[in-house]
Amino acid sequence: MAEKKMMTVEGLKKLEDELHERKVIIRKEIADKIKEAREQGDLSENAEYDAARDEQRDNEAKIEELENLIKNAVVISDDDIDHNVANLGSAVTLKDLESGEEMEFSIVGSAEVNSLEFKISNESPLGKAMIGKKRGDIIKVEFMGNEVKYQVLDVKRY
Repeated sequence: MAEKKMMTVEGLKKLEDELHERKVIIRKEIADKIKEAREQGDLSENAEYDAARDEQRDNEAKIEELENLIKNAVVISDDDIDHNVANLGSAVTLKDLESGEEMEFSIVGSAEVNSLEFKISNESPLGKAMIGKKRGDIIKVEFMGNEVKYQVLDVKRY
């Protein structure tokens, strides 16, 4: 039985969009590449054909992965969440109590993680520590053997 994955409405939409693109656009592009490679003749020594078949295999594997993620998604909607506490779909501003540095993280499902956009998983140590916290709360997280303390400065919908 596949594990259920929590995600936001936005995260589910992104997965559905990618699945559609892979099924409709990328499949056709790959099919065209395979057709062109076949027209070149002998397939036993046709690098373009082999590359297109590899691309097709990888795309089909990704389609299967996306379908499973979507099928097993537990979508958390805005109506399900108390906006005063951190939860999936929250943007949380933290202050490192040692350095004074402030940072904002969005809590998302594990399928939506993007470190460049500061989107962290609700299953990560920091994500878990933030869940259920509200403005003013202190959280403690262990990083590389050191305990780091943060104060929650703000919680909002992202």
